[in-house]
Amino acid sequence: MSLALTLLARRGILLTPVLPVVAVLVLLAVPLSPSGDAGPGPADAVSGLMVLYCAIRLVRDGRRDLSRTAAVVLGLPVVGLSLAAAGSYAPGAGAAGLVRYLQIFVLVPAAVLLLIRDRGDFRLLTWSFVGIAFVQGAVGVHQYVTRTGASYQGEPIRAVGTFGPQDVMGMATVVAIGVVCALGLALGLTSVRQRAVAALCALALLLPLALSFSRGAWIATAVTCTAQLALAGLRRALKVTAVVVAAGVVLVGGLGVGTALLQERIDSIGQVADAPDQSVVDRYTMWAAATDMWLEHPLTGVGLKGFPEYRDAYASPALSSFSDTEGAGAGYRRQPLLSPHNMYLLVLSEQGLIGLLALVGSWLALVVCGLRALVRTRRQGAHGLDCALVACGLLIWKLTDFLYADIGGPATVLTGVCFGLVAWWALAGSGEAETGTPAPVDAAAERAVAR
Repeated sequence: MSLALTLLARRGILLTPVLPVVAVLVLLAVPLSPSGDAGPGPADAVSGLMVLYCAIRLVRDGRRDLSRTAAVVLGLPVVGLSLAAAGSYAPGAGAAGLVRYLQIFVLVPAAVLLLIRDRGDFRLLTWSFVGIAFVQGAVGVHQYVTRTGASYQGEPIRAVGTFGPQDVMGMATVVAIGVVCALGLALGLTSVRQRAVAALCALALLLPLALSFSRGAWIATAVTCTAQLALAGLRRALKVTAVVVAAGVVLVGGLGVGTALLQERIDSIGQVADAPDQSVVDRYTMWAAATDMWLEHPLTGVGLKGFPEYRDAYASPALSSFSDTEGAGAGYRRQPLLSPHNMYLLVLSEQGLIGLLALVGSWLALVVCGLRALVRTRRQGAHGLDCALVACGLLIWKLTDFLYADIGGPATVLTGVCFGLVAWWALAGSGEAETGTPAPVDAAAERAVAR
């Protein structure tokens, strides 16, 4: 045991400052109370401690590691958030919304950026994403097989992991991000063994992703994986595509994963205008309501947390206002629809054009910087392509998923961690020279671990 700890210490793993970030990811696997609301969970509390830990390190060491560019890019959303919070219908609601947005889009990403030292830390977090995806995916597959999942068309088969029916998108989000991370590692310039393991992980996670019945997660994952394959190069793209097609044939044909309900869910993706289901009707109705809110409050919106308050005044009678949830250990419950399920329209309705330009401008800056760093890495033939593909993949997935989803629920903190990894690669890590040498370890600490 002491020998193992010594080896870990020599590699800098025991002393790496990103362990609080790993703790945030691990706590996403903590089962939530079936009767509770889909609000902040234990991972959110630890993310606050992580931000505090980062601040203490900066003050103690007297460093200013956040560059001017990074400060501007990550701090840009504060402008729109401050105006929207001041214009909220209730000061308490505005303050709560401001804290939540700052947590997810400013503080947590900045802390993750500052805590990552090198590509080794980046890869550690990437594998942590894959690990938590396997935990949630295993629970989800068990729910489907044993019929103990959330209710879907009257049957308790929907895989929701430990998030319960209150947050049916939680497991789908975690597993989809795990697929993106694993594929980025498989396409990168790491060792053959790591690439093979990562490819197997990506393929294995496709099963729980399918059983989540989440159309938005499917679309975002398909778009992101296609983009990653294109960015990795044509030869690798063709090889991985062949493997994915073969795995799909085995899963659907050989193992019978393609059930009637799953096929019906896939077919419903194209039924957006011709006989859409009630969930699609509700979503379009809320999108229209969010647009109308913005048209009447174009610059600053109706204020943070204002969408639920103004929803009924702008929505048409077609809106059902509630979704029915049950299963996965919880009884029947009517859950109110409190957001438009579109991040861009949510920001536009609550923060107006100023808030949307500030937030989306920050994301577009990360896109530009991340892609430029990826192109530079490929041109120079340097190591780090796996980090580039993971970072760009995470950003593409989130920006695509935001077309069908917004922030809310215990899995929301995962968004902040993702943006932190993206920010590190785009603004700090792309120019790092990778030497392959182990991280320096304090000699006294190493002797203590050995004892």
